[in-house]
Amino acid sequence: MAPNTDAEPIAKGTIPTIKQSFRDLFRWRQRVAITNEYGEVATEWQTPEPLQNPIKLFMQLSAKDWLFFIVGLLAWTADAFDFHALSIQTVKLAKYYETSKTNITTAITLTLLLRSVGAAFFGLAGDKFGRKWPMVVNMIVLGLLQIATIYSATFQQFLAVRSLFGLFMGGVYGNAIAMALENCPVNARGLMSGILQQGYSLGYVFAACANLGVGGSTSSWKTVFWIAAGLSIAVGLLRIPFPESQQFLAAKAAGKPKVTPAAFFRETRHMLAKEWRMCVYCIILMTWFNYYSHTSQDSYTTFLLTQKEFKNAAASRGSIIMKVGACVGGTIIGYLSQFVGRRRAMVGAALISGCLIPAWILPTAERSLSASAFFMQFFVQGAWGVIPIHLNELSPPAFRSSFPGITYQLGNMISSPSAQIVNAIAESHYLRRSNGDRVEAYGPTMGVATAIIAVGIAVTAALGPEKRGSRFETTAPAGTDVEALVKRPSDAEAGSESD
Repeated sequence: MAPNTDAEPIAKGTIPTIKQSFRDLFRWRQRVAITNEYGEVATEWQTPEPLQNPIKLFMQLSAKDWLFFIVGLLAWTADAFDFHALSIQTVKLAKYYETSKTNITTAITLTLLLRSVGAAFFGLAGDKFGRKWPMVVNMIVLGLLQIATIYSATFQQFLAVRSLFGLFMGGVYGNAIAMALENCPVNARGLMSGILQQGYSLGYVFAACANLGVGGSTSSWKTVFWIAAGLSIAVGLLRIPFPESQQFLAAKAAGKPKVTPAAFFRETRHMLAKEWRMCVYCIILMTWFNYYSHTSQDSYTTFLLTQKEFKNAAASRGSIIMKVGACVGGTIIGYLSQFVGRRRAMVGAALISGCLIPAWILPTAERSLSASAFFMQFFVQGAWGVIPIHLNELSPPAFRSSFPGITYQLGNMISSPSAQIVNAIAESHYLRRSNGDRVEAYGPTMGVATAIIAVGIAVTAALGPEKRGSRFETTAPAGTDVEALVKRPSDAEAGSESD
């Protein structure tokens, strides 16, 4: 491996950072800022380490590291099951409440819209009080709200409960990925990030399996919600006997002895003042990514049921195969990002998914559609597989619970109408099938929207920062080291340790 060599300093300011990041995208070696024990910063080119055997990477994690990772994965899986219990049963719910599919997707919009509020509250609570109890409260309340959804007698009650559900759902992601990844060895983060992100796909697969098992009767949606409730409450109870994150406790002990609310929010203001460019960039990136997943996934089962006129069993099988592809792609591309770079992995996956769109929507047979959906989601979730560790590396170190969760959920909030937009356009435009049936145009609507989004992701990632390999294990939690934050150079202004 070639020795490290000196590099020009990381650019300051928005335009210089964009230019430098784009140039660095085409350089194999990585520009890295190194800080010595005296606080002096030097910049050098580093050659990425070769990919290691995944088994060896797994063995680097201790039993305690695996414990925290698995609990974080389970929480994220349960969170996704809760969400997709609604999205894959849109047709059933429309019949049950005697309304349109577009009106049912209003519940998805409200859930996504209010998740950012929960992300802010529970994310800041996770940074201040630890990962354990905010997650316990989150998961148990989510289960109870799933039960409340089952007993919603009117459509208005249904929307009200799903809005409240969104508040608590928003708090899961940030605490889950912080708890799962903050203790991972640096060279294992890409692989573990890819596996962790697939909790979202696993949740979808489990929800689709439940939907397949309960059948296509209108009232069978309630059984899926009962399963979702049990899963969420079980994860919350499972977390109680296990200890707080040792990394959080050690970092807290290394900081000031007392963490006051005033110090915490003072540090938060300092962070926002210095890191606002990074915050804006991550919100834009996550807006694209949330449109990416919700547009290509949330209405897929509806697409198979309506435009392709599949039965419930066939549509469920297609959805399961689609998300198995997502699980495989997210894990593999997340792993490869440790070597090829976070941004290159995202750009490549997004562009390939755009090229697959015709094969994704044009076939008519179940096998053909299932195969193309597998590979489509291999690359959609492949790009997503990089996101947990990419956000963690871009985060101000003391805010690794709140920053990823808030930026992710703000992106979710902005993209919240995605499913509603797809359904509204599809229900107002029609296609004529070869058998003469007039069907709603879900395929073209999803295809055009996904193509635009894939290009947007590729451009945004190509022009943005990257801090692959950054070390944040010893940073004190928010509220314990205000002076250090004030003195620390702004990552947003300084740019990035570009790939």
